[in-house]
Amino acid sequence: MSHTPGIRQARKQKTRQALLDAALELLEGQSLSSLGLREVTRAVGIAPTAFYRHFRSVEDLGVALVEEALGSLHPMIRTTVSPAGEGEERIARAIELIAGHVDAHPAHVRFIARERHGGVRPVREAIQEQLARFTAEVGEALAGDAESAGWSEEDLLMLAQLYVDQMLIVASLYLEAPASSPEARERVSKVAARQLRLIHVGRRHWLDGTGAAGGR
Repeated sequence: MSHTPGIRQARKQKTRQALLDAALELLEGQSLSSLGLREVTRAVGIAPTAFYRHFRSVEDLGVALVEEALGSLHPMIRTTVSPAGEGEERIARAIELIAGHVDAHPAHVRFIARERHGGVRPVREAIQEQLARFTAEVGEALAGDAESAGWSEEDLLMLAQLYVDQMLIVASLYLEAPASSPEARERVSKVAARQLRLIHVGRRHWLDGTGAAGGR
């Protein structure tokens, strides 16, 4: 009997995850604003009333999906801005990591891309909050890089925002390029490399007397 609470909790967690997985699969073809609670519970095989043991609403489930989706994205973003290696090496590593992340978590990437500017306000705000946290953490990581010597905190945060936004843009481009088409993925890789190179070149020359001063 002493194991009963633990078993019950494990079953509850399993059902909760099943609801998240079912919702994510259903969202492959629709937005969260059009997703019905009964659609999700039907896919899992539970009564609609049982849904409320796990989430207050579909919007609440959406916020949980944001945490799950961006939780998988977090390590990738931190690694792509790691100071290890030279500029071109960093760019190649970033592109490889982004492509790998999209291949491993396509549904998560699609969900964030669609709902970032979607019609469900709590979910939109949750995405913005998580991305703002990522941006702050990336800014702190960039501050420890020798190339950031002399940069203001404000400018580092702006650079971090550029990196985070670019990672999401590149991930979306890979999502649209069929995995079965090496040519399409190669085109995305080339465009992504040029865009990241542009940010990198701008970063190197930001303190040359034109960039930083221009915003003051």
